[in-house]
Amino acid sequence: MKRRKQKPAWVRYEKQKSRAHKARHVGGPRKEDARKRKQKIEIKDWKKPVPKPVVVKAWKRGVRKFISKGGFYKPALKFGKTKRMKLYKGKKRVA
Repeated sequence: MKRRKQKPAWVRYEKQKSRAHKARHVGGPRKEDARKRKQKIEIKDWKKPVPKPVVVKAWKRGVRKFISKGGFYKPALKFGKTKRMKLYKGKKRVA
């Protein structure tokens, strides 16, 4: 019997967080990571905080909810607040 190849840790994290936010995991290049009705969700499994350019790029693609394991730098938080994005560090909402 063949052993099933385990998915990378970041894919498992994306699926776990999309389930926690009651969304469907989408994934794929140039697509959002998850979707809840019309709301697009971006999920990052990074140890370092997410910089502002990454948040801006996601916002231009229509993402309105951003979840990051490592948090966000202050300029990224400020941008998210001004654009009314929902920013999460793990489970906790930060903006």
